[in-house]
Amino acid sequence: MLNVLTFSTLYPNAKQPNFGGFVERQTQRLAARNGVDLRVVAPVGRFPLPVGPYGELRFLADVEDRAGLEVHYPQFNLVPMLGWRLNPTLVERAARLAMSRLERDGFRPDVIDCEFFWPDGPAAVAIGRALGIPVSIKARGSDIRFWGARAPAARRMVAAADAADGLLAVSEALKDDMVALGMPAERIRVHYTGVELDAFVPVDRAEVKRSLGIDGPLLVAAGNLVPLKRVHLVIDALRQLPEATLIVVGEGSERQRLVVRAANAGVGNRVRFLGKRPHGELPRLIGAADVFVHASSSEGLANVWIEALACGTPVVTTKVGGASEVIDRPAAGRLLDSPAPAAIAAAVSDVISCSYAPAAVREAALRFGWEQNTEVLYTHLCRLTGREPAPLTLA
Repeated sequence: MLNVLTFSTLYPNAKQPNFGGFVERQTQRLAARNGVDLRVVAPVGRFPLPVGPYGELRFLADVEDRAGLEVHYPQFNLVPMLGWRLNPTLVERAARLAMSRLERDGFRPDVIDCEFFWPDGPAAVAIGRALGIPVSIKARGSDIRFWGARAPAARRMVAAADAADGLLAVSEALKDDMVALGMPAERIRVHYTGVELDAFVPVDRAEVKRSLGIDGPLLVAAGNLVPLKRVHLVIDALRQLPEATLIVVGEGSERQRLVVRAANAGVGNRVRFLGKRPHGELPRLIGAADVFVHASSSEGLANVWIEALACGTPVVTTKVGGASEVIDRPAAGRLLDSPAPAAIAAAVSDVISCSYAPAAVREAALRFGWEQNTEVLYTHLCRLTGREPAPLTLA
C-alpha cells in the first residue's frame, strides 16, 4: 500500500466549493486506485479579522469528509501587502499541526504529493525533510509564471525544486519555463491534466440551443472573470460576428466591467453572463457551443480546452502555455498569434465554416482521460519511494 499525502493550498472546502476543483478531481481518482491510501492537507489562508471572503474561512471545520476523502484544513494568517514572502513558512507551521494529528491517528505518508509550487513547494520540502519522506512538487502555471517573476519567490521555488525528489509540469511549455527559471530539466516530468471523458461528451447541439432560446452560432467562454482571462476581447470580437451569441460562464472582479463593455459595444443583448455554474452543468453548455473561445494571456494547460474538445466543440485560443500541445490538429480549433478581436472573429468564422464533426473534434481529447493521468501520477510517486507500482485492478 502506498500512503500518499496530497498537499495543496488549491483545494475546495465548504466555503469555496469550486476552488481548486481540478486538484480535487485528480486526487479523488488517485485515492480510488487500488494500492493507494491517501489523505489531504489543504492549508487555508485567512485574515485575522472576520471580514471579507477570507474572513469567512475562519469558520471552516478543521477536517472535512469530501466524497469519502479525509481533508484537513489547517489555517494560517494572511498578512496584507508583503505577507506573501512569509506564506511558505506560515503554511509549513500550519500543516505540521495537521500532520501531527494524522500521525496520532496512525497515518504516516510514504510520499508527499505537492500540487502547487507557491507557497506550497517550499513548505512541502521542509516537511518532507523533517519526516524523512520524498516529496514531489507539481507546477500548474501561475505559480511559475506569476510568482516566478518575483525574485524572492523564484529563489525559494528553485531551492525547493533542487531539494525535491520529483517534479511535475502540466505541459511541455511549462516545463520549459521551469527550466528557464533554473529548475533541473532532467527531473521534470510532464503530467497532463485529466478530463471526465464519460461526462464531457457531445450533445445534440441544435436541441440544446433551442432549449436555450438561441438561433445562430453560439460561442462559450468559461473561467474566472479576471484581467488575465481577457474576456473583454471576446466581447469585442462579437461586433464582427453579427449572428453570434456569447455565453460567459464564471465570476470575478471584472464581471460588471464586462457587462458595461458589452452594452457599450452594442452587443449586450447577445452576451449572457451565467455566473459560476456547477461543474456538472458545463458539458451541456460547452457542448451546445459551435466554438469555445479563450483569450487568456497566461495558462499552464487549461482544463477547459480539453473539456471543450471532449464535448466535440472546437477551441479558439491564444498561443499560451501548452495550447499547441492540445490544439494539435485543424479539427481541434485555431491558435492565435494575436488576441486582437479581429483575429478572434476571423478564427471563429473559419472554424464554423469548416463544420467539423464533433467526433473528429473529440479525438483530440481522448489522450487526456483520467486513467492515463492517474497511472502516470501513481507510477511517479511509487518510484520516488523506490517501489514498483502495483498492477491496476478494475472494480
